[in-house]
Amino acid sequence: MTVFDWPISVYYEDTDAGGVVYYANYLKFLERARTEWLRSFGFQQHHISQTMNVVFAVRSVQIDYKKPAHLDDRLSVSVEVIDKRKASLHLHQNITNNNGELIVNAAVNIVCLHSEHFTPCPIPKSIYEALNNAC
Repeated sequence: MTVFDWPISVYYEDTDAGGVVYYANYLKFLERARTEWLRSFGFQQHHISQTMNVVFAVRSVQIDYKKPAHLDDRLSVSVEVIDKRKASLHLHQNITNNNGELIVNAAVNIVCLHSEHFTPCPIPKSIYEALNNAC
């Protein structure tokens, strides 16, 4: 599977009083990259929910913080599919800095849910096929 990369700039609002990215904000960076990754296949979250009656939700995240990122840093956030199942995706995500140094390493499990009942359901065929074609 091809690795998707999305650039992120660190803003003042992302940092603590010391100018270091607050640990929970890395989760936001990972989420933004996943949203843009889906968009790169032609799928927008709102459209998926409205027309396909599904949403993608994070089931679990295992995250390792390797180095701090700072105010005004330019980061790259990657998304790589490790495994895809009928109703879930296992993703690997990294955040690196301008020098290519690893900042964050994360394993993210995503589940496909029916948008009204929030019960697991199959990933829509068009999305699943788009992921298969990206290999």
